[in-house]
Amino acid sequence: MPDLLNTSLTGMLAFQRALAVTSNNIANANTPGYSRQVAEFTTRLGSGSGNLYVGGGTQISTIKRIYDAMLGEQLQASTTGHARFSTLSTLAGRIDTLLADPDTGLNTGLQSFFNAVQDLANDPASIPTRQALLGEANGLANRFQALDRRFDELDSEVNQRLSLAVDDINRLSSAIADVNDRIAATSAGGQAPNDLLDERDRLVMALSEQVSVSTAIQDDGTMSVFIGSGQSLVIGKQAQGLSIAGSEFDPTRVNVVYEGAAGSTPLDNALTGGAIGGLLEFRSRMLDPARQSLGQTAAAFVQSFNLQQNAGMDLRGNLGGDFFAIDPPTILTSGNNSGSGTVVAAIADLGAFSGADYVLEFDGAAYSLTRQDNGAVIPLSGAGTAADPFVGDGIAIEVGGAPAAGDRLLIRTGQDAAGSIQNLIREPLDIAMAAPTRSAASLANTGNATISAASASDPTDPALLTSAVIEFIDPTTYSINGAGAFAYTEGDPIIINGTTVTINGSPFAGDQFTIDANFGASGDNSNGLLLNGIQTTGLLDGGAISINENYGRLVAGVGGTTHQIQSSLDAQSVVLRNAEDAMLSNSAVNLDEEAAKLIQYQQAYQAVAQVVGVANVLFDALLNATSR
Repeated sequence: MPDLLNTSLTGMLAFQRALAVTSNNIANANTPGYSRQVAEFTTRLGSGSGNLYVGGGTQISTIKRIYDAMLGEQLQASTTGHARFSTLSTLAGRIDTLLADPDTGLNTGLQSFFNAVQDLANDPASIPTRQALLGEANGLANRFQALDRRFDELDSEVNQRLSLAVDDINRLSSAIADVNDRIAATSAGGQAPNDLLDERDRLVMALSEQVSVSTAIQDDGTMSVFIGSGQSLVIGKQAQGLSIAGSEFDPTRVNVVYEGAAGSTPLDNALTGGAIGGLLEFRSRMLDPARQSLGQTAAAFVQSFNLQQNAGMDLRGNLGGDFFAIDPPTILTSGNNSGSGTVVAAIADLGAFSGADYVLEFDGAAYSLTRQDNGAVIPLSGAGTAADPFVGDGIAIEVGGAPAAGDRLLIRTGQDAAGSIQNLIREPLDIAMAAPTRSAASLANTGNATISAASASDPTDPALLTSAVIEFIDPTTYSINGAGAFAYTEGDPIIINGTTVTINGSPFAGDQFTIDANFGASGDNSNGLLLNGIQTTGLLDGGAISINENYGRLVAGVGGTTHQIQSSLDAQSVVLRNAEDAMLSNSAVNLDEEAAKLIQYQQAYQAVAQVVGVANVLFDALLNATSR
């Protein structure tokens, strides 16, 4: 009888526990990250009875967690990729809209400004038209500044998002370390703590939304978590922290730093995937290049427009002053420098000017220049002095002070340019629409030679407005102001006091041509036409790209990248859904299946209870029989 009773009791206990496992599954059917659990039955060892072997009943050997590590890793990787492209897509869409929208982009402002220049060239003496041009100039400067402010806001947002992401990572890594500690303590009893394992996997999944991670299970059941290029974020119950810090050159530019036992290590180049990877990629792949390209456009526009304005004459009879102001390249000193070296930079050649950031480094004997974005070494010519500056990639660099070996300086050639544009012209009369000099042929000339309109090839020449007379000594030789004997070649440029003219035809001896200051020429639009032509003149990329084309290339590049990112996000969304479906099909609770198990275990429990009742009746009968 005891064998029958004991065997039945083991069944009751086993099915009771199985019912508890099924009940727990049903209760957690909608719990995120919960993995279905299964009670595994095994036979208890029996014993001999005479020449027979009688079984000892059943028992729950373990409560198994239904979890596929490979599917978990796939879901983790898919989550990381989706978070990266989701972050990129959100920010890329905003910068694409900013640049391409007619209300916020630069195209409308540029076109309106040059339309006003053309209107004034059509009527150069009109004061109202001149005033309208000044209004458009202010509007264009404001448009550049507004775009730069929006870029700066995006940069600040990236900094804030990085800070929040680092806080989340530190919180999650500490929580994983805590769960590791509890798992190690619980696993010492021989049973896997399924709920704690689910909790840890949920935390790792949340961590993978922030940054790409790799994991490894240790012998004691704890999980080690690694990021970047192998830096340990969690080892056992110990969590290492991340922090944010200013960059080497700019304290306001946030970098992610690993705080390990060996000290602080910048991780910007090592972190990929997740929200942090998307933020860093957006900043380096889209935001910085866009700001540099906009600054490149701004610098080319201002420098070329000012040069042409300087080559004209205003209504007061003065040579044109600068129309716009723009800051020179920004110089930032490394926080690691020990010397006191100084740098002054300026744009020397628009055709070679890229708008990129450059690092100038002193090795103790000589300077070297590298592009910060791709590490390309830029050859330098010159001696680095004011009279003979270093020149590389269209930038003139003058060095000074007392640098120490290893000192580094960052030269930001384009990033800060757009936000610094200002209109300098306040009075309509100061717009230089006329040429500074004019040429004329004497009415007494007997030959058929003609002289071209005068153009200012060197507006800085102090004698530019000084009158000059070209007189032919004979048909092949001429003098200037009665001096010299210069050979005449038809069509060759003749440069006098910064003014360039050409003479064509056959002059006779005594023929004269004059060059005079263009005073009182209020109807002259010679320089105005040249100012208007700047919009389509090739200035950048070796003279092949105009300012309009350069901005258009920026808009097209950002738009193409945004479309590519959106396509990648759509594809990654499908990958993530598939990974989630695969994980759910393996680990999620199926209520129909659990209901069937509930009935199965209930019926089994009731059946075993009937066996206990039978054993009880038989035992009572035996007691009654022996008591008579």
